[in-house]
Amino acid sequence: MPSGDRNRHNRLIVKEKERNEIMSVHKEISKHSNMQNQLVQQFMKLDERREKAIDEAVQLCSAGKPFTTDHVNQVTNEINALARRGVVPQRKLVTTEMVEEYVARLK
Repeated sequence: MPSGDRNRHNRLIVKEKERNEIMSVHKEISKHSNMQNQLVQQFMKLDERREKAIDEAVQLCSAGKPFTTDHVNQVTNEINALARRGVVPQRKLVTTEMVEEYVARLK
Protein backbone atom coordinates (compact mmCIF):
# COMPACT_ATOMS: atom_id res chain seq x y z
CA MET A 1 0.00 0.00 0.00
CA PRO A 2 1.49 3.38 -0.96
CA SER A 3 2.32 5.68 1.97
CA GLY A 4 -0.38 8.23 1.00
CA ASP A 5 -3.05 5.53 1.04
CA ARG A 6 -1.68 4.17 4.32
CA ASN A 7 -1.86 7.63 5.95
CA ARG A 8 -5.40 8.12 4.67
CA HIS A 9 -6.37 4.67 5.94
CA ASN A 10 -4.86 5.43 9.38
CA ARG A 11 -6.71 8.77 9.57
CA LEU A 12 -9.98 6.97 8.76
CA ILE A 13 -9.34 4.43 11.52
CA VAL A 14 -8.63 7.23 14.02
CA LYS A 15 -11.80 9.08 13.00
CA GLU A 16 -13.85 5.89 13.40
CA LYS A 17 -12.40 5.33 16.89
CA GLU A 18 -13.19 8.96 17.84
CA ARG A 19 -16.74 8.57 16.52
CA ASN A 20 -17.20 5.38 18.56
CA GLU A 21 -15.86 7.09 21.70
CA ILE A 22 -18.25 10.01 21.23
CA MET A 23 -21.18 7.63 20.81
CA SER A 24 -20.09 5.73 23.91
CA VAL A 25 -19.95 8.95 25.94
CA HIS A 26 -23.34 9.98 24.57
CA LYS A 27 -24.84 6.63 25.61
CA GLU A 28 -23.38 6.95 29.12
CA ILE A 29 -24.73 10.49 29.50
CA SER A 30 -28.17 9.35 28.33
CA LYS A 31 -28.10 6.41 30.74
CA HIS A 32 -27.12 8.70 33.63
CA SER A 33 -29.81 11.22 32.71
CA ASN A 34 -32.47 8.50 32.54
CA MET A 35 -31.44 7.20 35.97
CA GLN A 36 -31.68 10.68 37.47
CA ASN A 37 -35.10 11.14 35.91
CA GLN A 38 -36.27 7.85 37.43
CA LEU A 39 -35.03 8.98 40.87
CA VAL A 40 -36.91 12.27 40.54
CA GLN A 41 -40.10 10.47 39.47
CA GLN A 42 -39.84 8.08 42.45
CA PHE A 43 -39.24 11.03 44.76
CA MET A 44 -42.33 12.85 43.49
CA LYS A 45 -44.53 9.81 44.12
CA LEU A 46 -43.09 9.26 47.60
CA ASP A 47 -43.36 12.94 48.48
CA GLU A 48 -47.03 12.91 47.48
CA ARG A 49 -47.61 9.84 49.70
CA ARG A 50 -45.82 11.63 52.55
CA GLU A 51 -47.98 14.74 52.19
CA LYS A 52 -51.15 12.61 52.26
CA ALA A 53 -49.93 10.85 55.41
CA ILE A 54 -49.22 14.20 57.04
CA ASP A 55 -52.69 15.45 56.08
CA GLU A 56 -54.26 12.34 57.63
CA ALA A 57 -52.33 12.89 60.88
CA VAL A 58 -53.36 16.56 60.94
CA GLN A 59 -57.03 15.68 60.39
CA LEU A 60 -56.99 13.10 63.18
CA CYS A 61 -55.23 15.50 65.53
CA SER A 62 -57.65 18.32 64.64
CA ALA A 63 -60.56 16.03 65.48
CA GLY A 64 -59.01 15.14 68.83
CA LYS A 65 -58.50 11.55 67.77
CA PRO A 66 -55.37 9.48 68.46
CA PHE A 67 -52.75 9.51 65.71
CA THR A 68 -49.17 8.55 65.04
CA THR A 69 -46.56 9.72 62.58
CA ASP A 70 -45.37 6.17 61.87
CA HIS A 71 -46.65 6.10 58.30
CA VAL A 72 -45.30 9.59 57.61
CA ASN A 73 -41.87 8.58 58.84
CA GLN A 74 -41.89 5.25 57.02
CA VAL A 75 -42.36 7.15 53.74
CA THR A 76 -39.84 9.78 54.89
CA ASN A 77 -37.26 7.03 55.41
CA GLU A 78 -37.91 5.77 51.87
CA ILE A 79 -37.38 9.31 50.55
CA ASN A 80 -34.17 9.72 52.52
CA ALA A 81 -32.84 6.38 51.23
CA LEU A 82 -33.50 7.66 47.72
CA ALA A 83 -31.83 10.99 48.55
CA ARG A 84 -28.63 9.19 49.54
CA ARG A 85 -28.35 8.15 45.89
CA GLY A 86 -28.20 11.82 44.91
CA VAL A 87 -30.36 14.25 42.96
CA VAL A 88 -33.40 14.47 45.28
CA PRO A 89 -33.65 16.24 48.67
CA GLN A 90 -34.01 14.64 52.05
CA ARG A 91 -37.07 15.18 54.25
CA LYS A 92 -37.20 15.58 58.01
CA LEU A 93 -38.83 13.00 60.22
CA VAL A 94 -42.11 14.22 61.73
CA THR A 95 -42.96 13.98 65.43
CA THR A 96 -46.42 13.97 67.00
CA GLU A 97 -45.42 17.24 68.69
CA MET A 98 -44.80 18.83 65.31
CA VAL A 99 -48.29 17.83 64.16
CA GLU A 100 -49.87 19.09 67.39
CA GLU A 101 -48.02 22.44 67.10
CA TYR A 102 -49.16 22.81 63.51
CA VAL A 103 -52.78 22.05 64.41
CA ALA A 104 -52.62 24.56 67.29
CA ARG A 105 -51.43 27.27 64.87
CA LEU A 106 -54.38 26.51 62.57
CA LYS A 107 -56.90 27.30 65.33
